[in-house]
Amino acid sequence: MRFSDQFLDDIRDRVSISQVVGEHVAWDKKKSQPQRGDYWACCPFHGEKTPSFHADDRRGRYHCFGCGVSGDQFRFLTEKTGMSFPEAVERLANVAGLPMPQQDPQAAARAEKRKSLYDVMDMAAGYFEQALAANVGARARGYLHERGVAPKFQNMFRLGFAPDSRNGLKEYLASNGVTAKEMIDCGLLVAGDDIAVPFDRFRDRLMFPITDMRGRVVAFGGRAMSPEARAKYLNSPETDLFHKRRMLYNGQMARQASHDGQPLIVVEGYMDVIALVQTGYNGAVAPLGTALTDDHLGLLWKMTDRPILCFDGDSAGQRAADKSMDIMLPMLKPGVTAEIIRLPEGVDPDDLIQKEGRQGFEALLKSKVPLSEALWEREIRGARTDTPEAKAALEFKLKSLANEIADQSVRKHYGQAFNDKLYQLFRAGRGFGAKSNTQRGGGNYQSGGQGRFSRGGGNKGYQVSSSLKRTLMPNASGSGVASREAVILASLINHPELVEMHLEDLAEIDLQSGIVRKMLDLILAAYSGNPEIKAEQLRDRLSGAGFGEELARVDHIMKNQGIWQVTSQADFRDAEVGLNHALALHYKSHRLNRELKAAEMALGNEPSEESYERLRDIQNQITSVDGTEALIEGFGSLSGRSTRSL
Repeated sequence: MRFSDQFLDDIRDRVSISQVVGEHVAWDKKKSQPQRGDYWACCPFHGEKTPSFHADDRRGRYHCFGCGVSGDQFRFLTEKTGMSFPEAVERLANVAGLPMPQQDPQAAARAEKRKSLYDVMDMAAGYFEQALAANVGARARGYLHERGVAPKFQNMFRLGFAPDSRNGLKEYLASNGVTAKEMIDCGLLVAGDDIAVPFDRFRDRLMFPITDMRGRVVAFGGRAMSPEARAKYLNSPETDLFHKRRMLYNGQMARQASHDGQPLIVVEGYMDVIALVQTGYNGAVAPLGTALTDDHLGLLWKMTDRPILCFDGDSAGQRAADKSMDIMLPMLKPGVTAEIIRLPEGVDPDDLIQKEGRQGFEALLKSKVPLSEALWEREIRGARTDTPEAKAALEFKLKSLANEIADQSVRKHYGQAFNDKLYQLFRAGRGFGAKSNTQRGGGNYQSGGQGRFSRGGGNKGYQVSSSLKRTLMPNASGSGVASREAVILASLINHPELVEMHLEDLAEIDLQSGIVRKMLDLILAAYSGNPEIKAEQLRDRLSGAGFGEELARVDHIMKNQGIWQVTSQADFRDAEVGLNHALALHYKSHRLNRELKAAEMALGNEPSEESYERLRDIQNQITSVDGTEALIEGFGSLSGRSTRSL
């Protein structure tokens, strides 16, 4: 029977090449580096005394530098043991704990369909390449020339151009036997019940083909050539071939480069990747129109133990870096981490290379810091340590960060590292940051309040104003809409320009209320259709869609609890701080609740003092998030207010 590529990939992911080969060889302890997934042995296929047989867990491949044999897990079993391919698959599926697929004509048809879709995508990439080389692509070629992208690298990345036509690609593919359904399944056409005639998704755009780890084109990213375009960058939608949360731009080349010893550098955009590759850094990758996810981190850590995050120097880039660090924390393992580069304000990697070349980026690489150091710098930036309460607040925050790490050993060492740094900071007695608050969105943040202490005497949190506490409690309004979710909605409704800053995150955010989810989806759709939409227009859209009563409830919650910062009268920067504040608490709460479920399961499976302490620690953090928040000194001054409560 024929096995799907996905099934075989699942086996490869679960059963390492070293595990398969290790049953037939003795690894050389001096030459092998298990922590890097790097193993050496005498070749099992020909007699030798010096180890020249290499197994690489990251790539899932073996190779003998003596006799030249190479392959994957299945190839090894078929060549070493004489098994047939189906027998090798069945054996490894049992090891992986995966049931063998049943012979399913429908599954076979779906696999054949995916194969044909790859052909369609490759044909579309060829069309875009031809258009870039033709007269119609002159402006796009000029843009690439201005950005310093040499023809060699245009060809390497298969860059192309989508003409400003609603039917150009559709007619080309149709003339080559591609059906409209196949084009829609590939995400190349815009179609829907309200669209009479499907039309080309990409028009008047510089095209970046996106490939999977096998080099097959699975999607496209398009950069608008017109400054009037609604979206500067447009990506393919999710399809059977394309899942943006599990793919990286330039992933295939970067995997090989990382294996060859080059640094693996995570940047934000296509042009950043191409600029780095042109400079000789082939290990550059970028997420695809979304923030870095845990799936992305899994891919990165298969390539290297220490990827380098190098996001743009603007506020959005730094928010992305901060969010990526927070996502990493629970996933850290011994030897598996990341390094962080902070770019100067307003600079991205492409800009830096254009101005300073490889030498400039080499200097920037030397400024990278370990993840633990980057987290420390983030938390103490502008923090106050001039009072016992302020010191306790900083200590509590750092302890909370360390406790998010699932691995016991890494968690312990992070806690020790933070404690050592705090000791040095407090011992210096300089009142670090006492007169300087962190500037974020126009508000000055200051930790404060009285501490609450556990039976062991350790600081477990600090209390704040009752009005703020009410906004953090789920369903505090009694209206079926959680107060924190009401704050998020009100922020976006009264200040629609905030939508763009959080568009990707808002599209994927988990919400407690189904009504809030529907209202948020309508807000996102309205903004996508008209980025200039005003608050009054947005309210009309919501009321017209039958959400008038819910809209009134949201306004009532804001008025009843005194949450003026998200009203239409508030200054935009105050509203931005209020939204960021609510989103940060929302994400923190959801993450902690997921960790709580895992901790409860661990305690049930293996009761111990350690697992109990872990559970209690998470419960304390949840209590802190649901009922505790830092006061914001001077918050609202931009809106003409002197109050300090949210």
